[in-house]
Amino acid sequence: MIERIHEIFDIGNIFAVIIDWLTEHADWLFDFIAMVVEAVLDGVNWFFQFPPALIVILVFVLIAWKLSGRGVAIFTLLGFSLILYMGYWSETMDTLSLVVAAVFFALLQGIPLGIWAAKSETAWRVFHPILDFMQTLPAFVYLIPAVLLFRLGPVPGVIATLIFSLPPVVRLTYLGILQVPVDIKEACRAFGATPKQMLLKAELPVALPTVMAGVNQTIMLALSMVVISGMIGAGGLGNVVLKGITQLRIDKGFEGGIAIVILAIFLDRVTQSLSTGRSAKKEKK
Repeated sequence: MIERIHEIFDIGNIFAVIIDWLTEHADWLFDFIAMVVEAVLDGVNWFFQFPPALIVILVFVLIAWKLSGRGVAIFTLLGFSLILYMGYWSETMDTLSLVVAAVFFALLQGIPLGIWAAKSETAWRVFHPILDFMQTLPAFVYLIPAVLLFRLGPVPGVIATLIFSLPPVVRLTYLGILQVPVDIKEACRAFGATPKQMLLKAELPVALPTVMAGVNQTIMLALSMVVISGMIGAGGLGNVVLKGITQLRIDKGFEGGIAIVILAIFLDRVTQSLSTGRSAKKEKK
């Protein structure tokens, strides 16, 4: 009996049928999405790869100094100089480009969805189980539909990373809007503010630290997924680590891992400073 039910309701087969139908009837849509993602990714990659490495490192150091202080600036200088010395600068910038592109698309969708969920209880009831599912699904599973719909390369890597890293920014945007004090909303209504004015001039500014915390978590998840996406030809440091594993090259795997850690710490410290709403002050000598 159980086997008969399994034959009728074969979840894996249903998924395969859906993918086959999409590839046959909506191939034009996925080609368009791939074209847009590739254009954004190429632009971001050019932005990081075109200037000389030393100029980019200097810009990163200045950003870290301004936002996070002298200690993070010194770490940024030493860390990215080490990456350049190890010969993984191009791969690191490829990884950073994948992260930036994926996070850009994630924020483009996640923040409006979070606002919608905060304004509509029905929308949140629909989004809540979907977000739970997205966060608990193993990361490797996202690679399967991405490859089937977009083939191998950096584009499916960006798509898989986008889906994997989307939930935190939706959840924390929703939470930030809900936590806006009632008296602020009432004051806005008393002065005749429209819903749009209330959102843009009161709710979002008050919720900004929480939203930025969601951005921080999205960036960290995107970085972890981009590394895994090296398995489907996304390139970057994920490819370096993958070669270290498949070729049993401990040196290559370790160096790729160190580069990922340096990039992760830099992104984490800078975005944490933005989420707390503070800029680093000049330290006293």
